[in-house]
Amino acid sequence: MKLEEELKQDKFKSEYQKAILNILFTGNWLESDSSRILKPFGLSPQQYNVLRILKGQGDNAISVNDIMSRMIDKMSNASRLVEKLRQKELIERVICEHDRRQVDVRITKKGMGLLEKANKEMTSFTLLKSKISEKEAKLLNEILEKIRA
Repeated sequence: MKLEEELKQDKFKSEYQKAILNILFTGNWLESDSSRILKPFGLSPQQYNVLRILKGQGDNAISVNDIMSRMIDKMSNASRLVEKLRQKELIERVICEHDRRQVDVRITKKGMGLLEKANKEMTSFTLLKSKISEKEAKLLNEILEKIRA
């Protein structure tokens, strides 16, 4: 659906304004879709992001600061997210060998299992693949990266 229809707005000040609103609107739309899909698993999109980061580490534990630096939503409270995931037994604390004051975390088998189930339900990737070609996705990535450069 066109942005004008979604926002019930006839015109924009410029194509730049429309582009910014379109990026924000689409990001929020994807976030809402992710929230809806992850809700039955008891996960928020931010918690899902943490689990995916930890899965990428394999058996290696990492610090909360490292998790924070890799998160999509930089405004998330990583410490709070990690604690909630720990309480659900999806991640575990590990004492850092070179700095005993630092506590690292890693994903548990239970966390891996839940993540695999949630991954099967996450349709954003499939939806995107059905709407645009790989060439268009590459161009979109280049444009979005250019904006952030």
